[in-house]
Amino acid sequence: MSKFLKFTLVTGFALSASATALWAGEYGLGRPALPEEIAAWDVKVMPDGRGLPEGSGDVWTGDEVFGEHCAVCHGDFAEGIGNWPKLAGGADTLDRDDPLKTVGSYWPYLSTVFDYVNRSMPFGNAQSLTPDEVYAIVAYILYSNNLVEDDFELSHENFMDVELPNAGGFIVDDRAETEYAIWHGDPCMENCKESVEITMHATVLDVTPDEQSATEEASAAEPVDVAGATTEQESAPAAAEVDEIDPALIAAGEKVFKKCSACHQVGEGASNRVGPMLNGVMGRAAGSVEGFKYSDVLQTMAADGLIWTDETLIAFLANPRGFMKGTKMSFAGLKKDEDLTAISAYLSSFSK
Repeated sequence: MSKFLKFTLVTGFALSASATALWAGEYGLGRPALPEEIAAWDVKVMPDGRGLPEGSGDVWTGDEVFGEHCAVCHGDFAEGIGNWPKLAGGADTLDRDDPLKTVGSYWPYLSTVFDYVNRSMPFGNAQSLTPDEVYAIVAYILYSNNLVEDDFELSHENFMDVELPNAGGFIVDDRAETEYAIWHGDPCMENCKESVEITMHATVLDVTPDEQSATEEASAAEPVDVAGATTEQESAPAAAEVDEIDPALIAAGEKVFKKCSACHQVGEGASNRVGPMLNGVMGRAAGSVEGFKYSDVLQTMAADGLIWTDETLIAFLANPRGFMKGTKMSFAGLKKDEDLTAISAYLSSFSK
């Protein structure tokens, strides 16, 4: 039996010489889908709220769920890893040649965020999240874009109250009525140019994430970034300094510091990155790392005498935006007291 005949029998289509598909008739297979089956497959959420499931989720829960399911590609702060999409940032960049299009800067409707997360995420395990988890993740994304406070809880009841900044930045696509007719008809075959020259070249952009490279990046991010040192032995301070702090607490703090290592370095050779290096942070005057540009609010608090101690650092890391209104650090904070104590001990173990 020829491949063509097999294709015709299986699919019910016959192909003409011009590759036009023709319906070959009914075969009595299958049945119409039941309403409840269609409803189970229909997970779409519309801009007017249609399709939203009942449920709710707050920013703090979203921080935890996002860290577990989303951060491997999108970063702990929704800042993106490698070529995986950035979900936060980009405010006031849409008028630039290279705008950063994120949920906060570009997307018009919150329903699109919910629909996409609910339908397609996490990557490789789509539709495994509960409605409450999806609400929590969306709340955390809003928080990461400075659109809600850290005590915000998103639910099906207040969902439509949230308006994204670029909601008015889109227009209705009316090209079918206004333009298509202009370009319809026989092509012009007269007065063509005698020669064709290439006047510009397209720029090749590597924008498609690669699963292997993403896995390698995630694996590379696992060890705490201690300016090139990846083992516990290499990153540990001098024994005399560590003996004063419970080693188990330092080890726990090292794990917590993974949330910070995307922006901060500690250890020998540490340097400023997105955030300042943190060697000797305990007992240091705020805003005093040479070469780092601090936010205006931190400079103001530093001028008022802010010193990083166990108390002030823990208060800051528990609620960065509450402790320091206007901080540039886009981190939701650490919710667990044991994590706060551990990271304080870990940072205390690094001298200048």
